[in-house]
Order: sequence, then structure tokens, then C-alpha cells
Amino acid sequence: MTRLAAADRVAATVRADIRALNAYPVPPALAGGIKLDAMECPYELPESVRDEIARAVRDTALNRYPAGDTQALAHDVRHAFDIPAESSLLFGNGSDELIHLIVQACCEPGDIVLSPWPSFVYFDMAARFDHARFVGVPLTADLQCDLPAMLQAIDQHRPKVIFLALPNNPTGGLWPDEAVRAIIDAAPGLVVLDEAYQPFADHTWMSRLPALPQAVILRTVSKIGLAGLRFGYLAGHADWIAQFDKVRPPYNLNVLTQAALRAVLRHKAVLDGQAAQLCVDRALLAAALADLPGVTVYPSAGNFVLARFSGELDGNAVHLALKTRKILVKNFSSAHPLLANCLRISIGTPAENTALLSTLQDILCSY
Repeated sequence: MTRLAAADRVAATVRADIRALNAYPVPPALAGGIKLDAMECPYELPESVRDEIARAVRDTALNRYPAGDTQALAHDVRHAFDIPAESSLLFGNGSDELIHLIVQACCEPGDIVLSPWPSFVYFDMAARFDHARFVGVPLTADLQCDLPAMLQAIDQHRPKVIFLALPNNPTGGLWPDEAVRAIIDAAPGLVVLDEAYQPFADHTWMSRLPALPQAVILRTVSKIGLAGLRFGYLAGHADWIAQFDKVRPPYNLNVLTQAALRAVLRHKAVLDGQAAQLCVDRALLAAALADLPGVTVYPSAGNFVLARFSGELDGNAVHLALKTRKILVKNFSSAHPLLANCLRISIGTPAENTALLSTLQDILCSY
């Protein structure tokens, strides 16, 4: 089949809305550079923990499918992350898969998925993939949740699913409890509290989950040093979890991920210590960025900060200048009008943060 014939066949077969989308962007690795663009933990696990993971992986049979019974893993996750005994658990290949399963289970074509916006782009993408319609409710000018607008949108659209990222990505804001509760109370369907960055927020709804039958909590281990494992979990009332489990692909969690995760969770204190260090460094980095000429830094409860650049250099120019010097940050300048000239900067090691600040100082002061 010629390339033209293949393109014609694709155009006639693949959904038009899918052809119009771009794939989720994963930039190539930057050899020898500083990677501050993906909210990863900059610290590797101690050698003793890596040795324990190696032993666990070595003893894992690869010739058999993963066991259907995940009770042992559930016990470890429940203990490590303080999941209430009353809440059931569902595991996924990262939180992305769980977002998709939620929309797939809840939404018929045309049903509404709603979220404050801008927020995690996969809320929108999952809705589109599953024939739902996404409604993003704009944040305020200072990038906070607009509660009156949210309540009005809920009343108007009657969404099947509402996603609330707590704290929000990419802005870093943590919506007030009163606003979150008002949204939960107004929701006609399910509210998903996405706590991907909870280890850096010193705040969670998890202990209150049993009293919130209309809500579930979504989390990932990607931000606390285990991004390569691709593991997420969903906690909520058993009735919700049972329905989502029906659309979960069989064997979606591979045996190596399970073995490695169980080994690491025996050393949860290591992960907690790294998260605490990142919180300390976040405050230092945010203050230093705010001292730079033409830079506005927004409050963040995640392992990143959002900075807006103004003056001689806009966000695109600063992003390119950093990339030229082998420092990667995430450019949101064209992602949404509210994010014009904004760069999201992951918290790195102290040395990486110092290098970033020095480079930015040189870039900004050279114009």
C-alpha cells in the first residue's frame, strides 16, 4: 500500500476528532543537561534500597501473568499511604490510566467532564478519547479556582465527572477546603480529587474520604521518586471501585512494577525524606526566582513552581535560552491565555537549582 493510499485509509477510518488531536508530548531526553520539566524527583534511591529491589525483581517469575489477587500489594499501599480501611482500592498503570477508566465507565457520548482550567491536560484528553465533552472553567486572573464560576458551570452542564487537582498542575495552587466542599456538595455525579502532588502539600482529603460517598481520591507514586514504575491508585467507596474495575484491562499492572513497589514501600521513610527536602528547596527557589527582574512566582504546593516572565524577554525566549544552555523546563506560554509567558520549573537538587538561577540571572541581565 502506498503512503498516499494509507493516508486515505486512515482518514476514512480513524475518528476525525482523534486525527485532530496531538499525542501527549514526551520530549526526548537531554544528555548531560539539567532536567526540570517533568516534576520528577531528582534523587535516586539509596543503593541499599536498589539492591532490595534487584532481589525482588530477580525472584519474580516472568513466564506467568500477574496474579489477579492484589491483596498483598493493597495491604502495603494502604499502610504506606494511610488509606482508610473503609475505602476500596484500584490500581493502574499510572494515574493516567485510572483517569481514562473513570471517564470510560461514567460517560456516554456527549456527557460532560468538568474541571477548573488550566489543569492537568489528560482530564481533557481522556474525555475526548471516550466521546465525552470536556468543559474547562477558567481560573481567576491570579490563577485561583473561581468558585462562583465552577458552581454556575456545574448547574448549567450537570457533569458526570468533575476533576479537581489538589494541588493544581501546572499552576501549583491548592484550592481552599471550603471551595472543594462546595463543589463536592453541588456535583450531580462523581468528583475525583487528584492528589498527585499531595506529598508536597501537607494536606489531604484521604482521612475524610469515607464521609464523601460522591468522591474518590486519585494518586500516583511518580512524583515521589518512582516515576519509572508507572503506578497509580484510586481510593473510594467500594461501589465506585467495583464499577471502574469492570473496564480495567486484565493484567494492567505488571509483575515487575508490583515487586519493585512492594520493596520500596518498606522504605517509605526514604521517600518522605526526599519529599520534605524538595519542600524546603521549593521555598528557597521560589524566593530566589521572585528576586529576579521581571519574574512573578505563583504560590505552589507541588514539587514545582510556576513563573511568569515579562520585560525584554518573554517566556518563549527564556525557555529557548535555557534549552540552549541544556536546562529543560516546561513552557506553557502558548498553552492557555492565563499562562502567557509562564514556565513551570520542577524542583531539582540544590546544585541544579543553583545552576538554574545562575543561568537565568545571566539570561535576564544580558538584555
